[in-house]
Amino acid sequence: MYQSLIKSIFLICTLIGINLVGVAQEAKLSTIAPNGWADNSVNTVVFRKNSLVSFNNSQYAAYYDQEQNVVLAKRKIGATHWTLVTTPYKGDATDAHKSISIMVDGDGFLHIAWGQHNNHLNYAKSISAGSLTLGNKEVMLSVKENKVSYPEFYKLANGDLLFFYRDGGSGNGNLMINRYSLKTKKWTRVQDGMIDGEGQRNAYWQVAVDQAGIIHLSWVWRESPDVASNHDLCYAKSTDGGISWLKSTNEKYKLPITAANAEYAIRIPQKSELINQTSMFADASGKVFIAGYWRGVNESGPQYHLVFKTDSNWKVSNLNFRKTTFSLSGTGTKRIPISRPQIIVWPNGTHYAAGLLFRDAERGNRASIALNDHLGTDNWVIKDLTKISLGDWEPTYDTELWKTKKMLSLFIQNVTQIDGEGKANQVPTPVQVLDWKPEK
Repeated sequence: MYQSLIKSIFLICTLIGINLVGVAQEAKLSTIAPNGWADNSVNTVVFRKNSLVSFNNSQYAAYYDQEQNVVLAKRKIGATHWTLVTTPYKGDATDAHKSISIMVDGDGFLHIAWGQHNNHLNYAKSISAGSLTLGNKEVMLSVKENKVSYPEFYKLANGDLLFFYRDGGSGNGNLMINRYSLKTKKWTRVQDGMIDGEGQRNAYWQVAVDQAGIIHLSWVWRESPDVASNHDLCYAKSTDGGISWLKSTNEKYKLPITAANAEYAIRIPQKSELINQTSMFADASGKVFIAGYWRGVNESGPQYHLVFKTDSNWKVSNLNFRKTTFSLSGTGTKRIPISRPQIIVWPNGTHYAAGLLFRDAERGNRASIALNDHLGTDNWVIKDLTKISLGDWEPTYDTELWKTKKMLSLFIQNVTQIDGEGKANQVPTPVQVLDWKPEK
């Protein structure tokens, strides 16, 4: 299958010299703007939900420019021309945690949260459907909105939105979930601390909402602000919009979920170089796929792994292509030689095919993808999507476009991350979108 994916080079981007290797039926690059903030990785951190989002025939993007302004952009899906609006809001881009997350509700209104790291909520929405003009900052419920981190939006099947965030700090924070109703145009609290660290730990989660509207949630535990204290991988799902939660066996959780009653997809000890906040995908039938990296018992260094459940048992696929080692420890945003991964999955006959998106210093810090046309086998083929370095970039993509059209729109920017929240002295770099579609 993949011999046909590497026959030719589709596009040369003369603006910054990015070349796309021919690994798909369609591949092209468009430039949103030349002036993206690049002094850290805030525009490209993996936990942006989302950097890009589509609704009907339009695609939206958000980023910080070199002046730390929140900028919104819009185009017709697949077009090269973007319309830009510089909003009246800024977001302290010097802290890489304070990324911008966007989503479009079922009525076409854009919702945005930005500049969050243990501080008051920054939230607004567009003044009308399809507009890039934002209204005034708003509260959602005003309660437990003064120590907000990791804002993430997700859209349910009926067009309502969910808003996930952490209330509290690293090592002792709790998961909160709000819901926006199209009918009432108001937010309500769905969960208040449903995953309880009991004052000893907190959950770093990843979420996927499948096409049936089932919410899939997985997380690693962290015992302290030290990233080395990450451990284990747990799972829960909800079929009623986040009100009640189930294990993968459909056994109902008694809330809150704690370290004692959680379902463990896989046990991973502390000091295993387990990274937090990676990615998760669930297909239309509710099959679950979780991507991350850690160092296994018999491994010399961290490897990418895919944890998935397509039948009655959790399975782990070790991609096992990395050669160099590194160790995770300390606090703040780390400069790490590999990115956290994203995972996309699609049917391939009676099997599943998968693509794991990543960046690795071993491959020159390019945007790369590991492809497997029969998930469950070890047949991973690695291709580079770009020929030049993207610095400390991590992959984020348009989840809604992938769900509806199986088109990957990947947010691209060359950025530099100084270890522990340092600020690089880098000139602004282009903000771009790479469109890629797997061959079938």
